[in-house]
Amino acid sequence: MRLLALLFMVSPVLAGTPSRSNVVVMLCDDLGYGDLSCYGHPVIRTPNLDRLAGEGLRLTACYAAAPVWSPSRAGMLTGRTPYRSGIYDWIALGSPMHVQRSEVTVATLLKRAGYDTSFVGKWHCNGKFNEPDQPQPSDHGFDHWMATQNNAAPSHADPINFVRNGEPVGPLKGYSSELIVDEAIDWLETRKGGQPFCQFIWFHAPHEPIATAEEFVEQYADVRPRLRAEHYGNVTQIDHAVGRYVAALEKLGVADDTFILFTSDNGPETLNRYPGADRSYGSPGAFRGMKLHLYEGGIRVPGIIRWPGRIKAGQVSDEPVSGVDVLPTLCEIATADVPDDRAMDGASILPLFAGSSIKRSKPLYWQYDRAFSLPKVAIRDGDWKLLADDGLGRFELYNLKDDPAETQNRAADEPERLKRMAMVMNDIYNEVDVESPDWPGIVKRPSHKPRPVKKD
Repeated sequence: MRLLALLFMVSPVLAGTPSRSNVVVMLCDDLGYGDLSCYGHPVIRTPNLDRLAGEGLRLTACYAAAPVWSPSRAGMLTGRTPYRSGIYDWIALGSPMHVQRSEVTVATLLKRAGYDTSFVGKWHCNGKFNEPDQPQPSDHGFDHWMATQNNAAPSHADPINFVRNGEPVGPLKGYSSELIVDEAIDWLETRKGGQPFCQFIWFHAPHEPIATAEEFVEQYADVRPRLRAEHYGNVTQIDHAVGRYVAALEKLGVADDTFILFTSDNGPETLNRYPGADRSYGSPGAFRGMKLHLYEGGIRVPGIIRWPGRIKAGQVSDEPVSGVDVLPTLCEIATADVPDDRAMDGASILPLFAGSSIKRSKPLYWQYDRAFSLPKVAIRDGDWKLLADDGLGRFELYNLKDDPAETQNRAADEPERLKRMAMVMNDIYNEVDVESPDWPGIVKRPSHKPRPVKKD
């Protein structure tokens, strides 16, 4: 009996008792792998996130679905590599690019399963935000939403561009991260209740233009230059907002039955990459590359999961987990059906909580034709990662277990492995290319012609 009880504590789903827990997904913008204290940053203080990790599971091989904003978000919502749905790059205001109505999001699936659903923060999944000719958050399954198209404007302090359920909110006082959490908590406190809830909280921070309350900048008074202190304080301000949200869950008595995932949409921004990026002091940790790269620093991000009673406290896992895994994972928690009429790229990570491996039907796959790195396509299969240029002709092969910083290209001394993985990459690439839509005025493939799929 004691063994059965322990199994139940680790995973009620695997023990045969489906959970109808609440689910919360917190997503930061441009937060690097090395930006949190619990991920080794020597200066930045993140006590609330450290506590969250200590009470749950810290992922050391957590990946964004893409190395850039909009595609990463689309992958999380749909469980599909973002190129399948035509999200090729960040979406400019007014762009025809958007997550189409034909895509089935995790919010839609959980709403069908009886969940109350809410979205707050940075949407960035369409160009024609709050316009009728493109779907909005409500069309993708969110009962209640308050969002911006991209950044909070004109600044992440005192923004004026939030929209709530289709109606402009008008000028707000305060900082974006805190305002987002205010809205999230207010929805929790005022919803009718009785049903489990699904809430997506997508922060703008620490993306530029960084705006940090002085009380958080002052915590780094000895840090120079001040612009670096503003970045450090901004991460601590996110941490403070997360702490407030978790405290609200505890006050409402639902914290112990709530699955929380905290992660980031891509790696950190490069300092001074563009005018105004002078506070971009984010860290990729020990990894190569940053945002917009397909090397690890561009796609490997923090990943913290807290699920009391289901995940033992203080665990650390190096099992690869991706943003595309969110949909199948939350569907299993909610006992909702995953669509079987389309290709899915993610897998439920619930086996991980019982000490088992994730059951994947295909390797993790990334594609970003406008990447700053020479590689534009990548797959990870077990410990091995293969990267290729936009012609799928020049390859780099790394064993991430032995060489997480991707310093030793093993392509020359692993010819058979290279051949096998290249064929798999080629097949996925072509499958995705056939499915991906064209947008008016947007070049889908700037330089690469699809290769024929090899047959056995």
